[in-house]
Amino acid sequence: MQTILVVVHLFLAIGVIGLVLMQHGKGADAGAAFGSGSSGTVFGAAGSANFLSRATAILATLFFLTSLGMAWFAMQSVERPALIIEDDKPAIEIPVTAPAPISEVPTIPGTTAESTSAVPMVNDSEEKPKAAE
Repeated sequence: MQTILVVVHLFLAIGVIGLVLMQHGKGADAGAAFGSGSSGTVFGAAGSANFLSRATAILATLFFLTSLGMAWFAMQSVERPALIIEDDKPAIEIPVTAPAPISEVPTIPGTTAESTSAVPMVNDSEEKPKAAE
């Protein structure tokens, strides 16, 4: 069914293109080559303007309807994504280990990093001055 609809859509597109190219604009006499200048044409005394404009409108409407039909078929074949809440799979837990601290200051062998620090250490045991009362 979908293949038939695509083929019909293709023929309608070609038909609309052909009918639009056969029409002539207002004030343009390029349509005289197709017989719009004489009253004894195949389309009658009114000329081809009414026939071509009506045929174009009908084919354009059918083209629009086949476009909607193809969109409907496309929506029917797409899987709808499930909600995250409905997912019953457990989350994967990845163990995270803390990286080793990286120091930009090299340490002297035989000493600890705390004793060779360039920043003076504050001793909490020292007595702090009290605020004036």
